[in-house]
Amino acid sequence: MRTATSTLLVLLIAFGAFGDSQAAKKTYSHQEYFEHYEGTATCLECHEDEATAFFHSQHYQWQGDAPAIVNADGQKLGKLNTMNDFCTNPVPSWIGNAVNSDGKVLAQGCSKCHAGLGKMPSPELSREQLENIDCLICHASGYRRDLYQSDAGEWEWRPILWKNQRGLDSVSKRITAPERKMCLRCHSGAGGGPNFKRGDLEYALADCDADFDVHMASAGNNMTCAECHAGEDHRVRGRGADLSATDSPDDPLSCTTCHDAQPHQVAALDHHTRKLDCTVCHITEFAKSDPTDMRRDWSTPKYHEEANKYSATITMGQNVTPVYAWFNGETRLNKLHEKVERRDDGVVVIMQPQGKRKDKKSKLHAFKLHQGVLPVLKDEQYLIPIAVDEFFVDGDIEKAVAEGAAAAYGIHHPDYEWVETERYMGIYHEVRPASEALQCLDCHRVDGRLDWQALGYKQDPLLEAMD
Repeated sequence: MRTATSTLLVLLIAFGAFGDSQAAKKTYSHQEYFEHYEGTATCLECHEDEATAFFHSQHYQWQGDAPAIVNADGQKLGKLNTMNDFCTNPVPSWIGNAVNSDGKVLAQGCSKCHAGLGKMPSPELSREQLENIDCLICHASGYRRDLYQSDAGEWEWRPILWKNQRGLDSVSKRITAPERKMCLRCHSGAGGGPNFKRGDLEYALADCDADFDVHMASAGNNMTCAECHAGEDHRVRGRGADLSATDSPDDPLSCTTCHDAQPHQVAALDHHTRKLDCTVCHITEFAKSDPTDMRRDWSTPKYHEEANKYSATITMGQNVTPVYAWFNGETRLNKLHEKVERRDDGVVVIMQPQGKRKDKKSKLHAFKLHQGVLPVLKDEQYLIPIAVDEFFVDGDIEKAVAEGAAAAYGIHHPDYEWVETERYMGIYHEVRPASEALQCLDCHRVDGRLDWQALGYKQDPLLEAMD
């Protein structure tokens, strides 16, 4: 019979009570390279070239060359100088704790998902800008940060362990290539909540099965984000349909980067690949775990008593069927400082994929179609960003619009109206296995997925072929 003493000894050994000599210890590539982490300056001692490359990337600049925007006119575009229908624009809400009457922090600014330490990115390279890069947010497993104020009262992002040098040294040496969870903590949380914005980038992708996403399934292909998206010199591959700039105009990303253009070995299916993007059949729905924001009406503030917080009126959707539209790789953007273009029904399409049925470059793609209600200057007909963080606290939409107009246009007392908007957002994740892809009758039947007339056909082309 095992004695109490022997049982305790076994447990102590199992849990490493006798130190490193008794328990295997995980090693990291940088654990011997420096003794103490003293901010980004520590990284720059060896990696200034990499930091300089990252400084010029979209992940840092939040704008760049936009060759796929048909009305870019050579202008660099991106988050900082365009408008979206979620939190609208980062400039009026860059950094700072927005605190409700209960003392709870409701928002910390758009810089929370910027790979910097709080300063707005500058187009001019400087040592100050290089030291503003937060290398650990993408490269250190277990790293966390929060907002603090400097002695001068300026907000800045610091590691939560900034007063614990031993703990900070340990975390800062856990350097790896970006893992899924590192990418997802910003890209899944964008727009104000889990999966609110993109719809197909859910936290569940960090550890999912093949039916959820055949590429990223932990027990399947187990692909990381970087395996598809990493380019050279911190340039990210892929643009989708609703992003303005691209880091890789000469190295685009598509399914055929890895897969054959006609991969099915079935003539009828391979015939479809000439005009159908893979997303149409292989992403049958999105927002499969967490609901996604499908409509955001900023004209109608909504108070949430339990959270003691205001928001726009948001309509969520789950297991959403994509909409389908032609896309030739180019997009038209309704830019700031330009008069909005309205459809015949008065709707402003902020991001409109370009393409037609008979355009040889066009293929049918799957999209999340997001709707919104946004303010527009009455006379100029310019879209107005909204200062969202303080709005979350007090629900004063008039003030939030005024602050946004001041930040964007220098107009402090705007005369504005509300306009219905739409935004086509590319859907590229949550790809299902071939066995779960759409079947012929999902589209080729009465009340099927596709609106054939809206897509430029007289009727279902299968019926035309049979006539």
